[in-house]
Amino acid sequence: MAQKPIIAVSHLGCEKNRIDSEHMLGLLAQAGYQIDSNEELADYVIVNTCSFIQAAREESVRTLVELAEADKKIVIAGCMAQHFQSELLAELPEAVAVVGSADYHKITEVIERAEAGERVEEISARPTYIADETLPRYRTTTEGVAYLRIAEGCDYSCAFCIIPHLRGKQRSRTIESIVAEARELADQGVREIILISQITTNYGVDLYGRPKLAELLPELGKVDVPWIRIHYAYPTGLTPPVIEAIKNTPNVLPYLDLPLQHSHPEILKRMNRPWQGNVNDSIIEQIKENLPEAILRTTFIVGFPEETEEHFNHLVEFVKRHQFDHVGVFTFSPEKETTAYSMSGQVPESVKLARRNALMEVQQSIAARKNQACIGTKVDVLIEQENPNTGELIGRSARFAPEVDGLVYVRGEASLGSIVTVEITSADIYDLYGEVLLPTTSAV
Repeated sequence: MAQKPIIAVSHLGCEKNRIDSEHMLGLLAQAGYQIDSNEELADYVIVNTCSFIQAAREESVRTLVELAEADKKIVIAGCMAQHFQSELLAELPEAVAVVGSADYHKITEVIERAEAGERVEEISARPTYIADETLPRYRTTTEGVAYLRIAEGCDYSCAFCIIPHLRGKQRSRTIESIVAEARELADQGVREIILISQITTNYGVDLYGRPKLAELLPELGKVDVPWIRIHYAYPTGLTPPVIEAIKNTPNVLPYLDLPLQHSHPEILKRMNRPWQGNVNDSIIEQIKENLPEAILRTTFIVGFPEETEEHFNHLVEFVKRHQFDHVGVFTFSPEKETTAYSMSGQVPESVKLARRNALMEVQQSIAARKNQACIGTKVDVLIEQENPNTGELIGRSARFAPEVDGLVYVRGEASLGSIVTVEITSADIYDLYGEVLLPTTSAV
């Protein structure tokens, strides 16, 4: 029997995309295909693309062009495939297939058809699929961490966002399915599970008729994994039952990623987030009162159409008032499929960049103070890397989510994938430094 081709995956975009990449790798490995992380050795390279904003599309195009110049057979998957569909096959002769954002589970069949000489277009008009725990998965994150998708898609229609166009309407998994996958991950030695969807606090509305995050968290609390982190919690969904569930479930970290986007009610209304404008302050205060140990991360968009200096200054004062632990700031990107694209009052690019830099400067001083306050404390750190040159260990405390927050640089001995107690001895704007004291848990 002829040997099956070697396949590599070039992953771009968000962690939701990463899960799709891991499922494709899992399915291909199960079907007997050879998987190699080295694209140079691969016969096929699956590029799992991002199309959220123009910069992401440019990165995807650069990757595709580089692979085409290297004479690789390219499968274009993910959001950019969903976005542009057959246009991509016309533009890139080296592409043998395009696979939509909700069609990744068909990847084995797609490769078989490509091997038979077909140029494949496998794209559902309306994304409706969501994988469960039965779909094979080949994890690509560090051994101690795994993302767990609890829902896919979004029912909101924010004026700046094309996610519903690319990913479809919200579709949630059952609590039983999510818990089953969490147990599988724990059995594999995962120490931190990160719950993701477009709007995690809306989990279950489509399936159960109401949000069910408050019921899901205690069930996940029964899983033998030290850390469970919640990403993308809309502030209006952080109801008293949800806050209570976080508070009363020991392995759920009091870390909240709140995609606030802005503070001024007028801008939020133009963003088509009017429900949020008058409640941000009160909800954040409720969180601080009822979950005083909460770590708060958020993201903001500056330069949205008709954002004035007054609107921006409102946002600056909002950041100063609430002293967020972590803040990401993005400049508004006009996307053709969104209502914001044709809005009046488009802000010049130079003004957007100046506002972004000014807001980040405000946040940097806040972040530096937060980190300085950690000096002398003892924190648990998940060890994820070792510097091969210095032997220094690198990990994260519960305050830091992967990739978007800081790191903890550690002196001492510990195994990768373990959680150890570290005394923090110094800090800078984003990172902490310390020494191992005593292991609290070991890798499985």
